[in-house]
Amino acid sequence: MIYLKIKEVAEAKGMSQGKLSRAADVDPKTLRDIFRDPGRSITTETLNRLAGALGVDARELIDYVPDDNKKEALP
Repeated sequence: MIYLKIKEVAEAKGMSQGKLSRAADVDPKTLRDIFRDPGRSITTETLNRLAGALGVDARELIDYVPDDNKKEALP
């Protein structure tokens, strides 16, 4: 499963939700939902905007964690 690390990166950079929302031109409600649910699906456009506003590569905002159930099902 892919998780978003946007909240952690924003906090490390001292950027509030409101400031990040404005800088990335992302709806405040959308950003609030992303902060609350890091497993939430977002568009690549939103990911790119957030990465730009945070001054990081988009790859730094995602984390892949294998789903153990799927791993067991593979031969």
